[in-house]
Amino acid sequence: MPAPIRGRPQGRFTQHHRMRELRQLLLRHPKGVTVAQVAAQLKVTTRSARRYLHELRLELESVADQPSGAKRWRIPQVDLPRHAKLRRAQAYALLAARGVFEPIAGSALHEEIQLATDELLAVARRPGRGPNAGVDADAALEDRFRYLPYAPKDYREHGEVFDSVFQAVADRRPLKVRCADPDTGKPSPLKLLPYALVIYKDAFHCLAAQSTDPHIKSYELDELLHPRCLEDERFDVPSDFRVEDYLQGQFGLWRNEGETTEVILELSPFVADYVRRRHVHPSAKLEAIEDGGVRLSLQLGDLSQISSWILSFGAHARVIAPRELKDGIREKLAAALAHYE
Repeated sequence: MPAPIRGRPQGRFTQHHRMRELRQLLLRHPKGVTVAQVAAQLKVTTRSARRYLHELRLELESVADQPSGAKRWRIPQVDLPRHAKLRRAQAYALLAARGVFEPIAGSALHEEIQLATDELLAVARRPGRGPNAGVDADAALEDRFRYLPYAPKDYREHGEVFDSVFQAVADRRPLKVRCADPDTGKPSPLKLLPYALVIYKDAFHCLAAQSTDPHIKSYELDELLHPRCLEDERFDVPSDFRVEDYLQGQFGLWRNEGETTEVILELSPFVADYVRRRHVHPSAKLEAIEDGGVRLSLQLGDLSQISSWILSFGAHARVIAPRELKDGIREKLAAALAHYE
């Protein structure tokens, strides 16, 4: 691919589009951007980048970056917008996802989201313009373009729990909780540093480390008993923390660390397309086999959740490796069959 041509842009309205793109860049980075960042984003020389910034000089202020001392340009804090302008299509798209938050009905956050939903409905139901003029605003597209959760957990009895966890994640404050001990099953006190709140498989999970152990673990929201946000303390999120590093596709929320196990499955043609069309796991590799099915290979550091996924395919999936997984599947099938003998 040829390198982008830098310098003065060609074509009608191109400079206008560049100025608009510059404003959007500044809105996305309220702490400011350098001349080099502007040049890279707009695909222009640093000289042109300075010219664009100069044309916006009445709207911008310069600040010194710490600790490098490099100059950054930003929109003054008092001028940053506090409201988002939305078109009808954008409002409908956001409304489609509102079902994600229905399980936390009864929490303070859900009430705030409901207020925003009411405002989105007002935008979506406005009379159309242009080609949409005269389109029936009562056609209730917000009820026909929707996200429907598969099997959501019900948190209506845990509204205060959710609000405490959300506050701790948002404000970077530790949580005092009671959580079942994995060995005894009895609740024991923990002090957690909650780094992120994740909606995974229609349930809320908190990625957190214990105050005495840097290892990050996923806790389901209803595992955290009697949470209390410690409002007089704060913590820093590790600079290398990324939620994406803990997403293991179908197989849970954990990070592949240390040794992994190679899992090899053969899937029949009946389910092959299902697997081909989904992002099962970052390590997934597919290979066609003679009968029209596929061979799926994975590198996993935790096999605790893959058995149920394999069993969901019934006779259309066969474990090739490892041996312990194959034996575990056989035992589960034998135990299930015993219910019908």
